[in-house]
Amino acid sequence: MLNITKVFWYSIVICIAIVLWGSIAPEHLNGLTASMTSFIYTHFGWFYMLVIVAMISFCFYMMFSRFGKIKLGKDSDQPDYSLPAWFAMLFSAGMGIGLMFFTTAETISHAFIKSPNAVPGSEQAILDSIQYTYLHWGFHGWGLYAVVGLIFAYFKFRVGAPGLISATLEPLFGEKAMRGPFGQIIDTLAIFATVVGVASTLGFGSAQINSGLTYVFNTPNTFWFQLLILAIATVIFILSAWSGIGSGIKYLSSINMWLAIILLCALFVVGPSMYILNMFTTGIGNYISNFIQMSFELKPENTEQRAWINDWTIFYWAWWISWAPFVGMFIARVSKGRTIKQFITGVLIAPTLVTMVFFAVFGGSALNIERNGIAKLSELATETVTFGMLQQYPFGTALSFLTIIVIAIFFITSADSATFVLGMFSTGGQLNPSNSVKIIWGLLLSSMAAIVMYYGGIGGFQNMLIIAGLPFSIILILMLLSFYKTIKKTR
Repeated sequence: MLNITKVFWYSIVICIAIVLWGSIAPEHLNGLTASMTSFIYTHFGWFYMLVIVAMISFCFYMMFSRFGKIKLGKDSDQPDYSLPAWFAMLFSAGMGIGLMFFTTAETISHAFIKSPNAVPGSEQAILDSIQYTYLHWGFHGWGLYAVVGLIFAYFKFRVGAPGLISATLEPLFGEKAMRGPFGQIIDTLAIFATVVGVASTLGFGSAQINSGLTYVFNTPNTFWFQLLILAIATVIFILSAWSGIGSGIKYLSSINMWLAIILLCALFVVGPSMYILNMFTTGIGNYISNFIQMSFELKPENTEQRAWINDWTIFYWAWWISWAPFVGMFIARVSKGRTIKQFITGVLIAPTLVTMVFFAVFGGSALNIERNGIAKLSELATETVTFGMLQQYPFGTALSFLTIIVIAIFFITSADSATFVLGMFSTGGQLNPSNSVKIIWGLLLSSMAAIVMYYGGIGGFQNMLIIAGLPFSIILILMLLSFYKTIKKTR
């Protein structure tokens, strides 16, 4: 049985309407959503800053409070997955494809195109580039995921509530309200944010894989070739989601983590090893030293620097918030049996450290190329920067080929995780949604990505992701209050 709920049908109707809008009038979609996004950046930047700081503060509080010993499940429950498999799955679902997309491009942009505090190309701009990428991809984002995942896991495995956002709000608003239209609106919003975010990711992921293949093997860089990549990836991620978390998703995530580690080590050896180590160490020092200041930095008196914060920092906070329902639920789904302290330590600290290593190795290698005048990576398209950098080092073609494989598998693991979670959200929070539901969501995600790619509406999709993040940030605060109201009764 499909066991789908009204939320499934509401979400399908909204998604189809958005696809039709993006197909028939992509410029109108892009224009209107861009205006709304700009309004949100300007008027709610302070709000995003405070929400993110509140989430990460709550993480540290829960980690060291008396609640840290509480299990996410019954007291006798043990973790379903080994530590390496658990870590691989949460990392692959949470940021894999995005990290591979921005790890060189963002660093190069901050250092040589537009810097947050210094003249582009200067020594200070190069140092700042690593520090700010650590800000955007470090504790703040993973703290948000940790809080949402913790709340989902606590209510699902400790309280026994359905795996739905509306279920986590019942202590505040009551069961009757959350199982009626109000709760359905909240769950539909979560599905909408997930669908738009993943469809956008499938779009730019296909573009980056196509760009890499073109750069290395001179394959066509056209919509139809991207469509072929998307079709192949769709078959694989649906099969992975079909097989379940304990099979396809777990094995693909673990394999890709090892491939990513091999890639990192290889680039470190053939790249500027000492420069990477120096940038890694200096970046961590600057990140820690300026952690508080960067967390509240809005620069209202400097129009140019405020624009940079809007374009990067606020954008990232909105992006992380929009992804929180999907990633938080997936992390919760694979975390049963761990204590709150183990959960937060694993979700908050381990991915942050791995991310810092990624940016130091890939970003540091790219910075070294441009600062020494070897190549102008800042003039390349965003999806091409990584491959342009790798070609400047020994075994560049082999490393590029391995990078394409890693990107492709991260692409698949993000999509199969999303498909699984969409199945949960649209079947009343079932832990193991039916394969038919997962196939429907997988095909719908890829169809949306393909149609909008063809008509050029990816920008509009990304804007909608930011727009969806605003109401969801309010829901996040309510979830946190509801969770604290519930857990403080625990002895």
